Amino acid sequence: MVSSPLPLDASPIRFGTDGWRGILGVDITVERLLPVAVAAAQELLHQAPEGLNSRTVVIGYDRRFLAPELAEVVAAAVRGCDLEPLLTETAVPTPACSWAVVERQVLGALVITASHNPPEWLGLKIKGPFGGSVEGTFTAAVERRLAAGGITVPVAGSFERFDGREEHLAGLRTKCDLQALTIGLQAMGLHVFVDPMHGSAAGCVADLLGEDAKDLITEIRTNRDPLFGGCAPEPLAPHLGELIAAVKASKAAGRNAVGLVFDGDGDRIAAVDENGRFCSTQQLMPLLIDHLARAKSLPGSVVKTVSGSDLMRLVAEDLGREVLELPVGFKYIAAEMLAGEVLIGGEESGGVGFGMHLPERDALFAAMLVLEALVEGKQPLGERMTAIQERCGGEAHYDRLDLRLADMDSRRRLEALLADTPPQEVAGCPVVEVVTTDGVKLRLGPSHWLMLRFSGTEPLLRLYCEAPSPSRVEEVLNWARTFADAI
Repeated sequence: MVSSPLPLDASPIRFGTDGWRGILGVDITVERLLPVAVAAAQELLHQAPEGLNSRTVVIGYDRRFLAPELAEVVAAAVRGCDLEPLLTETAVPTPACSWAVVERQVLGALVITASHNPPEWLGLKIKGPFGGSVEGTFTAAVERRLAAGGITVPVAGSFERFDGREEHLAGLRTKCDLQALTIGLQAMGLHVFVDPMHGSAAGCVADLLGEDAKDLITEIRTNRDPLFGGCAPEPLAPHLGELIAAVKASKAAGRNAVGLVFDGDGDRIAAVDENGRFCSTQQLMPLLIDHLARAKSLPGSVVKTVSGSDLMRLVAEDLGREVLELPVGFKYIAAEMLAGEVLIGGEESGGVGFGMHLPERDALFAAMLVLEALVEGKQPLGERMTAIQERCGGEAHYDRLDLRLADMDSRRRLEALLADTPPQEVAGCPVVEVVTTDGVKLRLGPSHWLMLRFSGTEPLLRLYCEAPSPSRVEEVLNWARTFADAI
């Protein structure tokens, strides 16, 4: 793996769509982490709901380099605030910390993780007492505390620990009929391949389904590797060659399979169908909407981000469900979950949450529901998705392209151009609507659009496209790349 040159100066401490992240050793250092942890813990106490009689803050971490050690730094900072740190015994999926917060009724959680970012990154996520990511008003208050300064002396030493991983899995076992699920998978003869991408969800699916399912499950890349095999632990097709090959080989040998993949901290999910086709949340959300609303008749609206596939809306409306479209960032979905009755909420990057669970992404719970949907329909993933597409609007294809910009001046010029004079035509097709909910979304027709959005955590321009054919998706993304490079 060839790394980019390290920046010589640390970036300002700013919270993005889900936490504060940066390059380890440059942005994320002990000296910078201590005051951030102090400010976050103090704000959790300050904003604690009336009647919450707790002074405990859960502290978790993923499998990245120095994550366990920096979790102890956070614990020392929390103790220095005269609060009680409670550390996980091992690396855990981030949703395990959210589960612990709700089950134990504590102030919140601080999680050392950089989620899906490249290996050289690390960061801090803040979970509120409701179990989800805190909103922008909360992180703005944390930033104000940092700007105000102050002295709080960390208190090191031994800390109370708990088995956050097993507590989370035990909770998920109460949410699903795993015995019936295993029997259904056996009846279908479906082989389940799991790829945790060397992250903290390793081994969790096998532990959930138990001994009876051991012949159904094959898990790859389970070892801790802080370099994540040389790529970012993000569930995207270019990172999943081994998983795709395994699923294809199984079908060639006469057994249908499905691949499940989780990001580095286990809050994002994607899949691979029996033909080796990568299925992002753009495909999984319609499947889950159909399963929860039609097969299980669960109540609530559907919440999607503006970068989500039109098929999500089509399936939801076909089943009589209200659809809300929000900016990118699961914290906006979580706010809707806390405010009203939500069936499911999801974003294209892999985060899916459920109203009957937590106001939080939980990839393991989503994985169980995906398998449950396949068993209920008695079809492998690809066949099931084709049937849903045919019922609700026909074939649609999606892809995303991330462009690293040359410098900040290029970004500013492009932002200004998109804001003032967005394109009126894209790859030979007129723009019929410009949506500015988040970034700029150029609608070209039904299930046909291009969206340009700058990343909240990296110096990237993200290009999203949905179109009627794979060739059209490629054509539109190539047009967008040329457009951005010319600015």
